[in-house]
Amino acid sequence: MREVFQQSLDEVRVRLVEISELVTEAIEKATRAFGTSDVALAEEVIDNDSVIDDKAIELDELAIDILARQQPVASDLRTVVSALRISASLERMGDIAEHIAQLTRMRFPDRAIPKGLKGTFTKMGEIDVDVARKLTELLRTRDLDLAEQLRNEDDKLDELHVSVFEKVLSESWQGEAAATVDATLASRYHERFGDHAVSVAKKIVYLATGDWAPQPETEPQI
Repeated sequence: MREVFQQSLDEVRVRLVEISELVTEAIEKATRAFGTSDVALAEEVIDNDSVIDDKAIELDELAIDILARQQPVASDLRTVVSALRISASLERMGDIAEHIAQLTRMRFPDRAIPKGLKGTFTKMGEIDVDVARKLTELLRTRDLDLAEQLRNEDDKLDELHVSVFEKVLSESWQGEAAATVDATLASRYHERFGDHAVSVAKKIVYLATGDWAPQPETEPQI
């Protein structure tokens, strides 16, 4: 019985990595589509978001089944409960990639990136992709050095997010209302993607060490 239980826990970990890999693919394609106005690639991200959703639901069902049938305690219980929360964060990260793709589709054939912010959003996209790759590796290896790297990358996203607001609120900003909305929404999506990754990383650190890293005042909502 214990061997079957351990196999179930291993399956949970494998499925988390699988979902994270799909999220990485989604944000890679979404940010590339956003930067190049590739509407076909944006449509691919939008269509494939349901795959991430389905995988997250399947993982949640497995975790709930483990809770009901095996009644885990102590560290095993924390692993299963954390998997449910991590699954939710990964699913939201997939949604964020979809939102970025939707901005691309909505503005096509025009560019979704407002004039004067291309460099900023290119950098934010690069960081988000790096964050997704590091998070997948963290889930696969439990290498806690990656958790610290993720926090550092998230700080960079926060700084770029602030710079976008400073730009659109400055007297030199000449963008129309639609461009202002696009800039603020896209910046928020990129920044929240990093927030969710850090939230997952903190749960992994807790599972590995028993200690919570410092928490933000609120969990990311998007």
